[in-house]
Amino acid sequence: MDIARPEFRQKKRRRMLLWAGAGFVVVSALAWGVSRLKPAAPTVDRSTIWTDTVKRGPLVRQVRSSTGMLVPREDSIELIPAETDATVVRIRVLPGAQVTPDTVIMDLSDPQLDQELLNARLALKAAQADYKSLQAQLQSTLMDKKTAAAAVSANYTQDQLQAQTDKALFDLGVISGLTYEKSKSTAEQLSAQHKLSQEQIAVNEKAIEVQLASSQTKIDQAQALLALYEKQTQALHVRPSITGTLAPLATPVQVGQHVTAGTSVAQVVQSGKLKAALQIAETQARDIQIGQPATIDTHNGVMTGHVVRIDPAVVNGTRTVDVSLDGPLPPGAVPQLSVDGTIDLERMKDVLYVGRPSLGNENSTLSLFRVDPDGKGATRVAVKVGRASVEDIQVLEGLKEGDTVILSDMSRYDNVDRIRLK
Repeated sequence: MDIARPEFRQKKRRRMLLWAGAGFVVVSALAWGVSRLKPAAPTVDRSTIWTDTVKRGPLVRQVRSSTGMLVPREDSIELIPAETDATVVRIRVLPGAQVTPDTVIMDLSDPQLDQELLNARLALKAAQADYKSLQAQLQSTLMDKKTAAAAVSANYTQDQLQAQTDKALFDLGVISGLTYEKSKSTAEQLSAQHKLSQEQIAVNEKAIEVQLASSQTKIDQAQALLALYEKQTQALHVRPSITGTLAPLATPVQVGQHVTAGTSVAQVVQSGKLKAALQIAETQARDIQIGQPATIDTHNGVMTGHVVRIDPAVVNGTRTVDVSLDGPLPPGAVPQLSVDGTIDLERMKDVLYVGRPSLGNENSTLSLFRVDPDGKGATRVAVKVGRASVEDIQVLEGLKEGDTVILSDMSRYDNVDRIRLK
């Protein structure tokens, strides 16, 4: 017969409770320990990142533009306007062709100008005929006065001789004093007439000069008007005054189109006279100065130049910077050709610098991963940077010469301070 032993049951229950409590404590401790562990550092493929080593030495600050183009210089462009209201009747040369001062680009027609030219020619002939008629009339009047003056001069000479003879006879006592006085009086009278006739001739000659000059002015006016109409008529055959390339107009003219005086009908650009117009971000353009050196890449050659103009206006976040090109242009350099440009801002000596991070702005504090000496991992560090160039940036604090940092975009690892490299 079995005898109940309740004390054994109670001991067994106590042991089970103790084991359960101990297990709970162990599990809680393990859970707490695991919660205190940091997450494992993510692994990054080394071939997918871009690194650079911190260096010390000279640093050339630059800004770059990849949206520039070659454009004509201001002194190389000739806009040819229509000199009168006219109609385009023929286009002989299309944009892109080489033209010279002898090349007729297009023909215009102006019937009214043809009539004005004819009237001007007739007006000139009439003015010239009037001049000749007036000249003949004045010369005839002058000859009449000269004839009368010649008669007075002859009488004056004769009476002078007679007066001299009578004086000699009077001195000898051959003639009376009354006869001598009469001869002397006649000579003096003719002397006054002779002087007066000479003065009349001089005054008449001056009057002739004035009247002929007035008539000549009418001829000059008619000639000037005729020259103007002839020039305007010649301008109906549109020619450039320089040698260059015919460039397209913003609003090209068409055959049959009526154009008003002053309307541009053609544009010529001199070959070889080009400049680079670079589009620079407004945040980078603030340090650009006139005269700074620049390098222009036409993708078929590299040219040097210098900044000659900085557009004060900002368009779509950029400013236009004009660069004058030094030396001859490479083959294929034509207006509107896309180019890349780099402008040197300043040369800094003995500075600590590193390659410019993909998300790095100058004069700021960046968060970069510094590669461990063994190259197996990288740790996040705060780096204070200064002035920046196209490819490099100045290091002020946080790195030393020889350190290697990751310059790639690591924003997807913003939640970790360390990564592993493989």
